[in-house]
Amino acid sequence: MSRHIKSLQFRLIIELAALFLVASCLAIGGLIYSASLTTGSLADRELGLRAEDLARHVSLDEAGKPRLELPSDLRDAYNAAAQQSVFAIRDKEGRLLEASTPELGATVARWPTADTEPSYFQLSKFGPSGRDYSGISVQLDSAAGSLSVLVAQVSGGNQLVHSILREFVFDVAWYVPPFVAVALLLAAYSVRRSLRPLRKASARASAIGPGSISIRLPEADVPTEALPLVVAVNHALDRLEQGFAIQRRFTANAAHELRTPLTIITARLDCLEGNGQLSALREEVARMNRLVEQLLCVARLDSVALDVSSRVDLREIAEEVIGSMAHLALATGRTIALVGADKPVVITGNAAAIGDALRNLVENALTHTAPGSEVIVEVGPDWALSVLDSGPGIPVEDQPRIFDRFWRGRGVRSEGAGLGLAIVMEIVRAHGASIAVSDRVPRGARFELRFRPA
Repeated sequence: MSRHIKSLQFRLIIELAALFLVASCLAIGGLIYSASLTTGSLADRELGLRAEDLARHVSLDEAGKPRLELPSDLRDAYNAAAQQSVFAIRDKEGRLLEASTPELGATVARWPTADTEPSYFQLSKFGPSGRDYSGISVQLDSAAGSLSVLVAQVSGGNQLVHSILREFVFDVAWYVPPFVAVALLLAAYSVRRSLRPLRKASARASAIGPGSISIRLPEADVPTEALPLVVAVNHALDRLEQGFAIQRRFTANAAHELRTPLTIITARLDCLEGNGQLSALREEVARMNRLVEQLLCVARLDSVALDVSSRVDLREIAEEVIGSMAHLALATGRTIALVGADKPVVITGNAAAIGDALRNLVENALTHTAPGSEVIVEVGPDWALSVLDSGPGIPVEDQPRIFDRFWRGRGVRSEGAGLGLAIVMEIVRAHGASIAVSDRVPRGARFELRFRPA
């Protein structure tokens, strides 16, 4: 069953419950066995006390012969229990001094004299009633010298002792289930409390991602058995963070080193006059410049946590982005329009990062909108910023992947490198915002960024 139970806490509780159950059964069995032994010991002790009591009442008569002189109350008690308890007394030569019944006297007359150590015997179907007796035979000192005293009682006749012990055992047995239940609850609480550091470590591990690779699992209060695993995971995260840092530095350094030669090439191309091939070369260089800028933006987002605590105006950001990209739209035969709220829409965030996100969305819209069409930037009063185009739209099956880095769709020829929407998603996550993609009617796509109010 343990192979099918994956919860360590549940498995420990089940095993503890089984352990408590087995321990309780053993305890009850041991208690019953001990009570049974106690019953036998009490019966044997009672017989021994009777034998000593009889020996104390044996004395010598005037002729120097031993005789038994029982007090009247004791003799009446023996006479009343003649069928329940019997006795016989012999001197050291084995001669019978007195017996409670003639049958017992005739029987023990053939027995050897007793020893100082008590010996136990059984009488089966003895006497007129044919009962079974259990008794002891022991040698005791008396005023008349050494005596062999034999005392027996009906087997099972000590019902009072048996009844008391049986009642005691049953009373104690009733306390066992509540005790086991309380012990099991305490054990479950103890197991849950002991596993609390592991749950904390699990919650911390679930928060680790590409943007939070510096988080480590807590090692305080972790059980000794699980501590090596936690330490090993933390060491693995150290190596992983180091690898991420090396990769980010490489991307940032490579992009930074490419900016200078590309700037020189762009400047020299602008000074040349040539044919259409030179114009195509300028477009390729511009595309490379844009790619380098995107790589630098990705490196910054990966390595530096954005400060998103400033109060910014979405309409102001939209106006700045549209103003800076109007020439690009006009150069490609397209237009950009700003619609929506005509007053400030204030949120808490990073103005430069939101501007980068909007710029990437506008560039993407201009790329996929046919010449002569219009790209609309809409600022909603509900702290939403939307970009609408008239392009072919985005297939439903591709929508979950459009924000992956370097993903450009199957069979799609694009001038971009597949980083623009990935940058947008990183900025949205840093702001705790959301982004939604939907189709326009009759055609086109709508990207909506929804932020939290200031």
